[in-house]
Amino acid sequence: MKTENMSLEYNTQREDVIQKEYGRNVQKLVEYIKTVEDKEKRNQYAQTLTDLMRQINPNLLRENAEYDQKVWDDLYIMSRFDLDVESPFPMPEKESIGKKPQRMEYKTDEIKFRHYGRNLETMVKLAVEMEDEESRENAIIHIGRLMKSFFSNWNKDNIEDEVIAQHIHRMSKGQLKVNIEKIKEEGLFNTSVRERRPSSGSSNQNRKKNYTKRRRA
Repeated sequence: MKTENMSLEYNTQREDVIQKEYGRNVQKLVEYIKTVEDKEKRNQYAQTLTDLMRQINPNLLRENAEYDQKVWDDLYIMSRFDLDVESPFPMPEKESIGKKPQRMEYKTDEIKFRHYGRNLETMVKLAVEMEDEESRENAIIHIGRLMKSFFSNWNKDNIEDEVIAQHIHRMSKGQLKVNIEKIKEEGLFNTSVRERRPSSGSSNQNRKKNYTKRRRA
Protein backbone atom coordinates (compact mmCIF):
# COMPACT_ATOMS: atom_id res chain seq x y z
CA MET A 1 0.00 0.00 0.00
CA LYS A 2 1.36 3.34 -1.01
CA THR A 3 1.70 5.89 1.74
CA GLU A 4 1.77 9.66 1.34
CA ASN A 5 3.74 12.09 3.42
CA MET A 6 1.44 14.27 5.50
CA SER A 7 2.51 17.61 6.92
CA LEU A 8 1.29 17.86 10.48
CA GLU A 9 1.05 21.19 12.25
CA TYR A 10 1.46 21.03 15.99
CA ASN A 11 0.20 23.67 18.42
CA THR A 12 3.78 24.24 19.52
CA GLN A 13 4.60 25.36 15.98
CA ARG A 14 1.69 27.79 15.75
CA GLU A 15 1.54 31.35 16.95
CA ASP A 16 0.20 31.86 20.45
CA VAL A 17 -3.49 32.60 20.76
CA ILE A 18 -3.75 36.11 22.13
CA GLN A 19 -7.28 35.82 23.54
CA LYS A 20 -7.66 32.16 24.50
CA GLU A 21 -11.34 32.49 25.43
CA TYR A 22 -12.22 32.98 21.73
CA GLY A 23 -9.94 30.33 20.28
CA ARG A 24 -7.55 30.12 17.35
CA ASN A 25 -10.17 30.27 14.59
CA VAL A 26 -11.40 33.68 15.70
CA GLN A 27 -7.85 34.96 15.71
CA LYS A 28 -7.38 33.68 12.14
CA LEU A 29 -10.52 35.58 11.13
CA VAL A 30 -9.07 38.73 12.65
CA GLU A 31 -5.90 38.25 10.64
CA TYR A 32 -7.99 37.78 7.50
CA ILE A 33 -9.99 40.97 8.10
CA LYS A 34 -6.72 42.89 8.29
CA THR A 35 -5.92 41.81 4.73
CA VAL A 36 -9.24 43.02 3.26
CA GLU A 37 -8.52 46.15 1.24
CA ASP A 38 -12.06 47.47 0.96
CA LYS A 39 -12.78 49.38 4.17
CA GLU A 40 -16.55 48.98 3.93
CA LYS A 41 -16.14 45.21 3.80
CA ARG A 42 -13.67 45.34 6.69
CA ASN A 43 -16.27 47.19 8.75
CA GLN A 44 -18.95 44.62 7.90
CA TYR A 45 -16.65 41.69 8.69
CA ALA A 46 -15.55 43.27 11.98
CA GLN A 47 -19.17 43.82 13.05
CA THR A 48 -20.06 40.22 12.16
CA LEU A 49 -17.03 38.92 14.02
CA THR A 50 -17.88 40.84 17.20
CA ASP A 51 -21.36 39.29 17.10
CA LEU A 52 -19.73 35.87 16.80
CA MET A 53 -17.41 36.67 19.72
CA ARG A 54 -20.43 37.41 21.92
CA GLN A 55 -21.91 34.01 21.06
CA ILE A 56 -18.64 32.24 21.82
CA ASN A 57 -18.39 34.01 25.17
CA PRO A 58 -21.93 33.95 26.68
CA ASN A 59 -20.82 36.10 29.61
CA LEU A 60 -20.75 39.04 27.20
CA LEU A 61 -24.34 38.58 26.01
CA ARG A 62 -25.74 41.54 27.89
CA GLU A 63 -27.34 44.75 26.77
CA ASN A 64 -24.67 46.87 28.33
CA ALA A 65 -22.27 49.31 26.70
CA GLU A 66 -19.46 48.11 28.93
CA TYR A 67 -19.65 44.57 27.54
CA ASP A 68 -19.93 45.84 23.97
CA GLN A 69 -16.76 47.82 24.45
CA LYS A 70 -14.93 44.78 25.84
CA VAL A 71 -15.69 42.80 22.67
CA TRP A 72 -14.28 45.54 20.49
CA ASP A 73 -11.27 45.95 22.78
CA ASP A 74 -10.59 42.22 22.49
CA LEU A 75 -10.86 42.49 18.70
CA TYR A 76 -8.24 45.23 18.64
CA ILE A 77 -6.00 43.27 20.98
CA MET A 78 -6.15 40.20 18.75
CA SER A 79 -5.23 42.39 15.79
CA ARG A 80 -2.19 43.60 17.73
CA PHE A 81 -3.67 47.10 17.52
CA ASP A 82 -3.37 47.06 13.74
CA LEU A 83 -6.96 47.11 12.49
CA ASP A 84 -8.43 50.02 10.55
CA VAL A 85 -12.20 49.75 11.04
CA GLU A 86 -15.00 52.01 12.17
CA SER A 87 -16.19 50.91 15.59
CA PRO A 88 -18.46 52.48 18.22
CA PHE A 89 -15.48 52.63 20.58
CA PRO A 90 -11.95 53.98 20.17
CA MET A 91 -9.01 51.64 20.00
CA PRO A 92 -7.62 51.08 23.52
CA GLU A 93 -4.11 52.24 24.31
CA LYS A 94 -1.57 49.46 24.04
CA GLU A 95 0.15 50.61 27.23
CA SER A 96 -3.04 50.17 29.25
CA ILE A 97 -3.34 46.45 28.44
CA GLY A 98 -2.07 44.28 31.27
CA LYS A 99 -1.35 47.29 33.40
CA LYS A 100 -1.74 46.54 37.09
CA PRO A 101 -4.45 48.55 38.83
CA GLN A 102 -3.36 51.12 41.33
CA ARG A 103 -3.15 49.88 44.85
CA MET A 104 -6.00 51.07 47.00
CA GLU A 105 -5.14 53.01 50.10
CA TYR A 106 -6.75 51.69 53.23
CA LYS A 107 -7.41 53.68 56.33
CA THR A 108 -4.71 52.99 58.85
CA ASP A 109 -6.47 54.35 61.92
CA GLU A 110 -7.32 51.50 64.23
CA ILE A 111 -10.91 50.57 65.02
CA LYS A 112 -11.42 50.25 68.75
CA PHE A 113 -14.16 47.62 68.47
CA ARG A 114 -14.02 45.74 65.16
CA HIS A 115 -17.31 43.93 65.64
CA TYR A 116 -19.14 47.28 65.66
CA GLY A 117 -17.45 48.56 62.51
CA ARG A 118 -16.15 51.95 61.41
CA ASN A 119 -19.57 53.37 60.53
CA LEU A 120 -20.73 53.10 64.12
CA GLU A 121 -17.66 55.00 65.29
CA THR A 122 -18.64 57.71 62.82
CA MET A 123 -22.11 57.82 64.37
CA VAL A 124 -20.54 58.26 67.81
CA LYS A 125 -18.50 61.22 66.51
CA LEU A 126 -21.65 62.80 65.09
CA ALA A 127 -23.46 62.33 68.40
CA VAL A 128 -20.59 64.10 70.18
CA GLU A 129 -21.06 67.12 67.90
CA MET A 130 -24.78 67.43 68.67
CA GLU A 131 -25.55 70.51 70.77
CA ASP A 132 -29.13 69.66 71.72
CA GLU A 133 -29.13 67.36 74.78
CA GLU A 134 -32.34 65.54 73.84
CA SER A 135 -31.08 64.82 70.31
CA ARG A 136 -27.77 63.59 71.73
CA GLU A 137 -29.56 61.31 74.19
CA ASN A 138 -31.71 59.84 71.41
CA ALA A 139 -28.58 59.29 69.35
CA ILE A 140 -26.95 57.45 72.25
CA ILE A 141 -30.01 55.20 72.59
CA HIS A 142 -29.97 54.45 68.84
CA ILE A 143 -26.23 53.71 68.93
CA GLY A 144 -26.64 51.46 71.96
CA ARG A 145 -29.32 49.42 70.22
CA LEU A 146 -27.14 48.98 67.15
CA MET A 147 -24.20 47.93 69.30
CA LYS A 148 -26.32 45.38 71.10
CA SER A 149 -27.54 43.97 67.77
CA PHE A 150 -24.05 43.90 66.24
CA PHE A 151 -22.58 42.21 69.29
CA SER A 152 -25.26 39.51 69.25
CA ASN A 153 -24.64 38.77 65.57
CA TRP A 154 -20.89 38.65 66.06
CA ASN A 155 -20.71 36.83 69.39
CA LYS A 156 -24.04 34.91 69.43
CA ASP A 157 -24.47 36.06 73.00
CA ASN A 158 -26.10 38.84 75.00
CA ILE A 159 -24.20 41.84 76.27
CA GLU A 160 -24.97 43.81 79.40
CA ASP A 161 -26.13 47.41 79.11
CA GLU A 162 -23.26 48.47 81.39
CA VAL A 163 -20.74 47.08 78.91
CA ILE A 164 -22.37 48.96 76.03
CA ALA A 165 -22.28 52.15 78.09
CA GLN A 166 -18.57 51.61 78.74
CA HIS A 167 -17.91 51.06 75.04
CA ILE A 168 -19.79 54.26 74.10
CA HIS A 169 -17.78 56.13 76.73
CA ARG A 170 -14.50 54.82 75.31
CA MET A 171 -15.43 55.37 71.67
CA SER A 172 -16.45 58.96 72.41
CA LYS A 173 -13.30 59.51 74.52
CA GLY A 174 -15.47 60.29 77.51
CA GLN A 175 -17.56 62.94 75.74
CA LEU A 176 -20.82 60.97 75.74
CA LYS A 177 -22.33 60.29 79.14
CA VAL A 178 -24.82 57.44 79.42
CA ASN A 179 -27.44 57.43 82.16
CA ILE A 180 -27.20 53.68 82.77
CA GLU A 181 -29.87 53.67 85.47
CA LYS A 182 -32.41 55.20 83.12
CA ILE A 183 -31.30 52.93 80.26
CA LYS A 184 -31.82 49.80 82.35
CA GLU A 185 -35.03 50.95 83.99
CA GLU A 186 -36.75 51.79 80.70
CA GLY A 187 -34.96 49.13 78.64
CA LEU A 188 -33.89 51.75 76.11
CA PHE A 189 -31.17 49.60 74.54
CA ASN A 190 -33.69 46.87 73.70
CA THR A 191 -34.81 46.86 70.08
CA SER A 192 -38.39 46.05 71.08
CA VAL A 193 -38.77 49.45 72.74
CA ARG A 194 -39.83 52.25 70.42
CA GLU A 195 -37.27 54.99 70.04
CA ARG A 196 -38.17 58.38 71.37
CA ARG A 197 -38.50 61.32 69.08
CA PRO A 198 -37.45 64.86 70.01
CA SER A 199 -40.34 66.81 71.50
CA SER A 200 -41.95 69.57 69.50
CA GLY A 201 -40.82 72.05 72.16
CA SER A 202 -37.22 71.04 71.64
CA SER A 203 -37.61 71.33 67.89
CA ASN A 204 -39.13 74.80 68.22
CA GLN A 205 -36.26 75.85 70.46
CA ASN A 206 -33.75 74.61 67.88
CA ARG A 207 -35.54 76.53 65.12
CA LYS A 208 -35.49 79.69 67.26
CA LYS A 209 -31.75 79.23 67.93
CA ASN A 210 -31.01 78.77 64.23
CA TYR A 211 -33.14 81.83 63.34
CA THR A 212 -31.34 83.95 65.93
CA LYS A 213 -27.93 82.78 64.64
CA ARG A 214 -28.88 83.68 61.05
CA ARG A 215 -30.04 87.18 62.08
CA ARG A 216 -26.84 87.81 64.01
CA ALA A 217 -24.77 86.61 61.06
